[in-house]
Amino acid sequence: MQIDIEHIDEIRERFAKMQSRNDLLELLNIAKQLIYGDETHPIRLKALTYYCNPDIAKNRYREFVISKKSGGQRKIHAPVQGLKTIQKCLNLVLQCVFEPHTAATGFVPGKSIVDNAMVHKGMHYVYNIDLKDFFPSIGFKRVKVCLGLPPFDLNDEIQDGRGLLAFFITHLCCTSMEVQRKDESGSWIKEVRFVLPQGAPTSPTITNVVSQRLDRKLTGVAKRFGANYSRYADDITFSSYHNIYQPGSEFIVELNRIIAGQRFDINPLKTRLQKSCYRQEVTGLVVNEKPNVHRRYVKKIRTMLHNWEKLGFAEANKIFISEYSGDKGHVKDGIPAFINVLSGKLEFLKMVKGADNSTYLSLLRRFNNLKQYENAKKTGNLDLDRILDVINVQGLDKGLELFSHLIK
Repeated sequence: MQIDIEHIDEIRERFAKMQSRNDLLELLNIAKQLIYGDETHPIRLKALTYYCNPDIAKNRYREFVISKKSGGQRKIHAPVQGLKTIQKCLNLVLQCVFEPHTAATGFVPGKSIVDNAMVHKGMHYVYNIDLKDFFPSIGFKRVKVCLGLPPFDLNDEIQDGRGLLAFFITHLCCTSMEVQRKDESGSWIKEVRFVLPQGAPTSPTITNVVSQRLDRKLTGVAKRFGANYSRYADDITFSSYHNIYQPGSEFIVELNRIIAGQRFDINPLKTRLQKSCYRQEVTGLVVNEKPNVHRRYVKKIRTMLHNWEKLGFAEANKIFISEYSGDKGHVKDGIPAFINVLSGKLEFLKMVKGADNSTYLSLLRRFNNLKQYENAKKTGNLDLDRILDVINVQGLDKGLELFSHLIK
């Protein structure tokens, strides 16, 4: 969401003066009004205190797993509604106070996967790595320490009581779960730790806070070797005109040293080097020439529109439901509305290709005509017999011209 600069300044000023839970509560309620509107009910101190204590609020999170596209499962810890609301407000506050490193593009207001991909367009080599168990690899102590540093300065050296606020906020953002850690021999073992959960609204922003030193160091090593660097959450990308990514190369040795030094681990199964003679992808977008969607993405939009045009809305919706259930039914609960999915795909296409792209405009025109046609049928403003007569006598173009006139 977009926030006016005056609201950002107010939140920053109040955060800098915060000394107590009541001060934090006032700040969260300002954020809640910005998110939900003036009619929203304020957060109460009782709720804040309750969710801060995992020993009392034992069921703060709902745990479940979702299937990954690449296979395997991802464990999600979704906060219950009361805690989720508090975390959304807290996340807004943290985003107003903290400005991520320029290399960070994930979960940063005003940035998207397009910004991440743009850094690597037209390069000869694109090197992708993924950080293993990114969110739960960040523990309670690490979060609390980062909140004590600038720009948050939640420590007692700045002002008495601010250190307790760091402790309080960290408890709101972390939870206890089973995680994997390396023992002294380098073997992976399972332990129960208090860590950042994947699924909490605050976790992505806090990972950017914790990763700012990683971003600085990786930006430096990329510059040293003539490469570009960006990070979208746990997805790290380098690109360059020269191949500096051979196993055991000076760059790879330095890269591994920095990541290990920042207490992260590389997932070897998701490491790949892409050359310009093949399709190069960064966060799902093709970057060989410029950020672009896959051809199959545009083809899918065309197919959905074609089904609607030729078979009618009801039949096109049936086909969509059948395909969605087979493709994503095991991952997501419920089935979204056909029109909403199609509209979302077009918005994504617009974000990647641009609002003036001819492919996007052509598909959007077909979509809008179909929507207007359905609305006209519902309101009884569409004379189908007349349109068919015009098509039979004067041709399809004249029929479409009449159709456009009738639905205006």
